[in-house]
Amino acid sequence: MTEIYVDADACPVKDEVLRVAGRHGLRVHVVSNQWFRLPDDPLVNRVLVPEGPDAADDWIAERAGPGDVAVTADIPLAARCLARGARVLGPTGKPFTGDGIGMAVAMRDLMAHLRDTGEVSGYNPSFGKKDRSRFLDALENMVRAALRGG
Repeated sequence: MTEIYVDADACPVKDEVLRVAGRHGLRVHVVSNQWFRLPDDPLVNRVLVPEGPDAADDWIAERAGPGDVAVTADIPLAARCLARGARVLGPTGKPFTGDGIGMAVAMRDLMAHLRDTGEVSGYNPSFGKKDRSRFLDALENMVRAALRGG
């Protein structure tokens, strides 16, 4: 049975995930190291992990597998979930794939190095309505594909 795993600490699309999961009757694991208000629903599993840099990532990566969907912006976590056979979607609606994850990891490492050396400053573009809409469409398509097994 397909389940959805959400790396929730900095996730701007938790409500959208719950909406798509509810439409398909899927179990959702909302994983974080802080408490979030979530609907009282037997299909929503709130997972509070201990403080720590990778506690939520480890919980998700140990459980997500074939047929499941993980939602995260964390590239190393995306790589771990892909390696276990899960489908992975970023909050902007961009899917992570086995073909592209190596380049994503390399770009992440390069940008971290450039920030550390002062060559570039940190910049995260704002998250808007188009991103939210793109995410909803992409998640719906990914869930349908997972349920079909394709």
